[in-house]
Amino acid sequence: MALTAKQIENAKPAEKTFYLFDERGMYLEITPKGSKRWRLKYYLHKKEKRISLGIYPDVSLKEAREKRDEIRKQASNGIDPVLHKKAITDASKANAENTFAYVAKEWLLKQKAERSENHHKKVSRLFERDLFPYLGNEPIADLTSSQILSVLRRIESRVVETAHRALGHCSQVFRDAVATGRAASDPTRDLKGALKAYKKNHFAAVVEPKRLGQILRLLHNYEGMFTVQCALKLMPLVFVRPGELRQAQWCDIDLENAEWRFLVTKTDTQHIVPLSRQALEIINELKTITGQGRYLFRSARSIERPMSDNAILSAMRSLGIPKDEMSGHGFRAVARTLLDEVLGFRADFIEHQLAHAVRDPHGRAYNRTKHLEERRKMMQAWADYLDGLRECKVPVPELEEVK
Repeated sequence: MALTAKQIENAKPAEKTFYLFDERGMYLEITPKGSKRWRLKYYLHKKEKRISLGIYPDVSLKEAREKRDEIRKQASNGIDPVLHKKAITDASKANAENTFAYVAKEWLLKQKAERSENHHKKVSRLFERDLFPYLGNEPIADLTSSQILSVLRRIESRVVETAHRALGHCSQVFRDAVATGRAASDPTRDLKGALKAYKKNHFAAVVEPKRLGQILRLLHNYEGMFTVQCALKLMPLVFVRPGELRQAQWCDIDLENAEWRFLVTKTDTQHIVPLSRQALEIINELKTITGQGRYLFRSARSIERPMSDNAILSAMRSLGIPKDEMSGHGFRAVARTLLDEVLGFRADFIEHQLAHAVRDPHGRAYNRTKHLEERRKMMQAWADYLDGLRECKVPVPELEEVK
């Protein structure tokens, strides 16, 4: 006799697995732990086979019977239900792995290992917000330049610069798809010049020494959090990227040799920052506060996290330094200009200290220790020069030298 829903619901587990039989080879297997699984006995090419139909109550009696009838029909036509199910699963997986979203997420994971965490979050957010809702489920091989442009126009109507960044990211995703055989070409190549032009703004920087001295005095007199005070003082002395400064780790600081060694994530190269006497004073003072943790400039909320990327900028704005006049990144441009034009140091010394990709006449990249002794002298001279500007001890003629 056929099973009823009430019989199934009332069935209780026993010491051993037992079975409740329905019609046409289907039965319910009930284990001592109380799980109830639908199973079907059927014949394929005159051989007895068994297959699972799912777990009750996720699969109801009615749904189990529908699956039973479909499988019996397949078997009667010589189709192996197990192989058929696997083929459908494989096809579904293959289709999923060929979507724009799947390929893009692969690319994002690769980028995560090569770029900073903050950069990864920003790019991921752009994909999740502006690209996946419109392109995510589409087979990447079928996407056309007009489809992509339509999505980019939405972004362009909001922020032109973001649309250009989105186009660049899409192009990298398509290149990955071509390299892995999931697309024949990159349709974004046909979109060159399709978006509105925009003027790329450089990081704000003050290279007039007299005004720079005023800014240094403001930074030096900041009265907020101690870690932010130290970051503001150290930032002009080492002129690294803001993200590198706020994520500086104690394990990378060698106080005995006056060096800070770390990996530049942007270029995936090792870098050495010789520490001037002034920089060492700041770091030693900071060590009494954060030296037991991982980061020099730890978050106010957690010792396991660095300070936020907005902490330094917020402090500068609170001091009345306009965003269009000076930024944290701007100290790199300041050092590049004044070390050359005022202090007269060689350009290759400066470029090395900026962790730029400097190459010799044969096209070979210099190693991180190149000109290290000269760079030590340069970093001390730079720190002394900044002290002179801040304390108004640099002669007036020199202050007027750079316009």
